[in-house]
Amino acid sequence: MLPVIALVGRPNVGKSTLYNRLTRTRDAIVADYAGLTRDRHYGDGKVGPRPYIVIDTGGFEPVRPEGIVGQMASQAELAIEESDAVIFVVDARTGVTPQDHRIAQTLRESGRKVYLAVNKAEGLSPVAASEFYELGLGVEPYLVSAAHGQGIATLMDDVLSPFPEEEPKTGDEKEAEEGGEHRIRVAIAGRPNVGKSTLVNALLGEDRVVAFDLPGTTRDAINVDFDYDGHPYTLVDTAGLRKKGKVFEAIEKFSVVKTLQAIADSNVVVLVIDARSGVAEHDAHIAEYALDAGRALVVAVNKWDGLSAYERTQRDQQLEMKLRFLHWARFVHISALKRNGLNHLMKAVSDAYTASMARLPTPKLTRSLIEAVNRQQPPRAGKVRPKMRYAHQGGSNPPVIVIHGNSLQSIGDSYRRYLESWFRDQFGLAGTPLKIEFKTGRNPYADPKAAGDRKK
Repeated sequence: MLPVIALVGRPNVGKSTLYNRLTRTRDAIVADYAGLTRDRHYGDGKVGPRPYIVIDTGGFEPVRPEGIVGQMASQAELAIEESDAVIFVVDARTGVTPQDHRIAQTLRESGRKVYLAVNKAEGLSPVAASEFYELGLGVEPYLVSAAHGQGIATLMDDVLSPFPEEEPKTGDEKEAEEGGEHRIRVAIAGRPNVGKSTLVNALLGEDRVVAFDLPGTTRDAINVDFDYDGHPYTLVDTAGLRKKGKVFEAIEKFSVVKTLQAIADSNVVVLVIDARSGVAEHDAHIAEYALDAGRALVVAVNKWDGLSAYERTQRDQQLEMKLRFLHWARFVHISALKRNGLNHLMKAVSDAYTASMARLPTPKLTRSLIEAVNRQQPPRAGKVRPKMRYAHQGGSNPPVIVIHGNSLQSIGDSYRRYLESWFRDQFGLAGTPLKIEFKTGRNPYADPKAAGDRKK
């Protein structure tokens, strides 16, 4: 089992910067802004032969205030419970604060091994750490700079020293790992306050991320591994995407970037729509982001239980009209709060992933193409009718079908859509975008010089 290290401290002391340093990533949003991190954020790291899991937490206020700050404190407490050791991060520039004392008391009561990291200590003498002895943790403070990497190696060597080094894998273990099942990355996307975090918690069966009746509660993309019906998944809870005109804070701009990155890095996107407020123009924009990235997509119509029969009929008609370009996607009615429809949702996610990774043999594709052309010929372009000869798969996630022939550059969008629909039906490609590329063979008679050479 990998050791789990939790980063705890009051807001804006540099926990997320330290997290990025320890994981050698930029997964956590970092800015000079208090209260930026709100959920538990997990990452993998390694110092020498010792791997570990590190948890970034929001600013910790143990007094249990109301609202979102109380939810953040709850997330930090859960991280402490999950951890094997805690790094208590304090600010060398600010010094000891009353909140630091309250956090220290909570950590003493937790029974966890605590390490005191005095951050932002670049250029300071060791004397700067002396005042932090008054926290009464009974440990030596480490002067570190998460931004510059100063003192981090020494800190982590001591934090990980009680844990065993990673044993080298045997040949059989490597083969088993390489043959292991791939985790399907599922990005939960949508407008703010449509129930994305509630859906993640419902799938996990625990309050893993902050779910609060306040738009914009989630600001970072949170990755959570879990198994469902025997299949491994990674859920990514993303920040709600707002219209550009409504993204006022710089932090929200960072969150939008993280959300778009999460969509691009995912295998399947679950677009969550609030059934009560209906389909907004921005829902279609988010779907277009996923479509442009070539990602498989499932539409989860949340809060369905709160609608009357008449409202449900109206909402289905609205979905069909405003999201017509997603005719290939599955629409699933759910209630994340009451955990209704989750089995149908995950079945749709699994089917969409399978379709996006489908292998399409060239002989079957070519036979299917010939049958499609026999049923409906492509329209003429002047005196010439395009001739399609064979097809093969050019890629997956999303599937790409490459069709070879003559004069294919004149094929219009309507016939392309006909072929897309045909191949979807023939190969069961529901839930994923499908790209069709045309490759026109070179006509040797189009080059007068080549034609002259042939006559000779």
